[in-house]
Amino acid sequence: MSRTRTRWRLGLTATALLVASAVVPAPANAEDVTDYAITVDPAAKGARIDDTMYGVFFEDINRAADGGLYAELVQNRSFEYSTADNRSYTPLTSWATSGTAGALSDDGRLNARNRTYLALDGGSSVTNSGYNTGISVESGEAYDFSVWARADAAAPLTVTLHDADGALAQARRVTARGGWAKYRAKFTATRSSTTGRLTVAAEGPVALDMISLLPRDTYKGHGLRGDLAEKIAALNPGFVRFPGGCLVNTGSMAGYDEASGYERKRSYQWKDTISPVEQRATNSNFWGYNQSYGLGYYEYFQFSEDIGAMPLPVVPALVTGCGQNKATDDDALLARHIQDTLDLIEFANGPVTSEWGRKRAAMGHPKPFHLTHLEVGNEENLPAEFFARFTEFRTAIAAEYPDVTVISNSGPDDSGSTFDTAWQLNRDANVDMVDEHYYNSPQWFLQNNDRYDSYDRNGPKVFLGEYASLGNTFKNALSEAAFMTGLERNADVVKLASYAPLLANEDYVQWRPDLIWFNNHASWGSADYEVQKLFMSNVGDRVVPSTATTTPSVSGPISGAVGLSTWATTAAYDDAKVTGADGTALLGDDFSGDASQWTHTGTGSWSVQDGQYVQSDEAATNTMVQAGDPAWHDYDLHVKATKKSGKEGFLVAFGVKDTGNYYWWNLGGWNNTTSAVEQAVDGGKSTLVSKAGSIETGRAYDIDIKVRGRQVTLLLDGQEWGSFTDDKPAEPFRQVVTRDAKSGDLIVKVVNAQAADARTAIDLGGAKVGRKAAVTTLQAAPDAVNTETSTAVAPVRSTFEGVADRFTYTFPANSVTFLRIKQG
Repeated sequence: MSRTRTRWRLGLTATALLVASAVVPAPANAEDVTDYAITVDPAAKGARIDDTMYGVFFEDINRAADGGLYAELVQNRSFEYSTADNRSYTPLTSWATSGTAGALSDDGRLNARNRTYLALDGGSSVTNSGYNTGISVESGEAYDFSVWARADAAAPLTVTLHDADGALAQARRVTARGGWAKYRAKFTATRSSTTGRLTVAAEGPVALDMISLLPRDTYKGHGLRGDLAEKIAALNPGFVRFPGGCLVNTGSMAGYDEASGYERKRSYQWKDTISPVEQRATNSNFWGYNQSYGLGYYEYFQFSEDIGAMPLPVVPALVTGCGQNKATDDDALLARHIQDTLDLIEFANGPVTSEWGRKRAAMGHPKPFHLTHLEVGNEENLPAEFFARFTEFRTAIAAEYPDVTVISNSGPDDSGSTFDTAWQLNRDANVDMVDEHYYNSPQWFLQNNDRYDSYDRNGPKVFLGEYASLGNTFKNALSEAAFMTGLERNADVVKLASYAPLLANEDYVQWRPDLIWFNNHASWGSADYEVQKLFMSNVGDRVVPSTATTTPSVSGPISGAVGLSTWATTAAYDDAKVTGADGTALLGDDFSGDASQWTHTGTGSWSVQDGQYVQSDEAATNTMVQAGDPAWHDYDLHVKATKKSGKEGFLVAFGVKDTGNYYWWNLGGWNNTTSAVEQAVDGGKSTLVSKAGSIETGRAYDIDIKVRGRQVTLLLDGQEWGSFTDDKPAEPFRQVVTRDAKSGDLIVKVVNAQAADARTAIDLGGAKVGRKAAVTTLQAAPDAVNTETSTAVAPVRSTFEGVADRFTYTFPANSVTFLRIKQG
């Protein structure tokens, strides 16, 4: 989507430069300095910034819940793991047994929702290995053990906490007798370990379920892991979006009950998660593991309250996404989900005299949770089908709870046909707020700071619910910081924003990048975390309008070699030709001989077969072969391509610099539903243009790509498919100024995402200010990464004493700097 830039170049006078050199000495190497000017208009009134501008998005991905924020130390505590969750799972995954022990699923179970339990004979035992390297305990800390047990006769149980070096605490004994009952014991660790094991040994026949070990010291006593909760709280988020994500809109929409056959692959449904933990449903997590629902809706609401954030739940719209893309046409099921959503609002806000308010009170929270925003759906790729169902939710909620803001969405991408259709539907219906999601390259974020400058000020507001550049280096964080200055400048349109995903257990990763990383004993914030924390802690109440000069740059033509690739598909290529704009033949290959002109840089298996160049590994992804000169520019590429088998189509690359920097025309991508041109920069991809469409198996397609300067035209079977001009500058110098009414500070926020220092003349427009500014700076090498043992990106605080109505400040290369200036 093209946006008109709103910045212009301001000249620096000789006097301004003289003043600058008197205040801040110029660096020794003048070639490492670029001059800028920032002009602030303190008399003008910019957009008001809501307290909820920035928040966090929690989804149970990368083991964010079980094995993460939820403090339970026992993995698979209820023996519910199954192949429905992961093909490698059994009810005894993460358990080791001795003697006679077996998982049973029969009428002797604890309850209907807890389908599987363990039977031990006398002299048998079961040992749990926890998460990561094991169960992590700290010397002197208390841990609460519990187990549900059933025994026909008295069955003493010996419970031990140990590692390879011996006991970690004094052994405990409990005796089970009679029907199902809960038994408890307390451990105090005598030494620390990250490789602990929990063993339960039986002296007589016994049935066991819900074997649990929880640290007594959890965040505010509410069952969440302290260091992770504290890192989230330290961000000072304005809201918590939960529980997803793809968890919300994938799988069956049926309940976990006899009618569905206790369906495991279901969308996240809030009523499954609020009963006592032993009665809560289990579910197959979309990301390839099991989720126990020990961390459920009550806990989400309570955590939001504990950190002073607005709760923002997401409920299924009965249209699946995340590659599933099916609409549920069961009217009764739709009506049930709508009623569930109304009940959710009553659970959060209703008085204790109401049905669901009474259930909340019984869980320990008689006061309401003050739910004000609720999102229906997540990234649906069927905009018409989604919006028809969204409208029914919205109408029902408005009738009973007119003060609740109901949030829609615009699909899974930042542009394209789904995005455009969804936005038009939302605008036409005057929806309150629309959730946008995108994950793009750092270059895209530097290029699109002005994305929201031209959005309709009277249309639906924007909730940027998921965004991140594709990596966790400081370069990624810098590009996000630059983009966030544009979010703040447009705070009248962008009302909520949250980086995603929030958490990642380093040993169970399904998605990168992530904000906070952890294992079973430690956690650390990424470079992106430090940027988010800096912005969330220095938001301000109102934008103070400002302008800035831009970076001088010269952008040459798109240049690079050419390439062929596939993704989960086998394909054959033939008649590859590259011709210069003047008609000069640069490459010709009909594959009648060998493929010596092509260099294999990706995965897969390529060979010449019957005069065609064939990639024959259907499972391989990004199988790139390339040919030609990286200096080529202004050329025509022709190739004939035939899909032989697989999930997608084929990919033809141009402007290939290396394995991480290229353009490619992705024909039949996204499970053969869409074709798009993608640009890869340092390995991170952004979509430049996309259209719905599929590729037929066995059909030969003629593909032509014409590159002229920075203009590219694409033809499919001789017909123009599309074109684009890649001439938007990736501006590395971005800024925004806000005012904090409480402190009276002007907050000047500057991102300098380049290798040169930015010597900047700042004109505060006559504002009366003190001479000192509190400075917070993030500066590091572009490839710096925070780890468990090294914090390469961390804030440095200092004081600058040269503030005046007009002054100069040199912003270091590769830095984010906030100046808090007192107004007189």
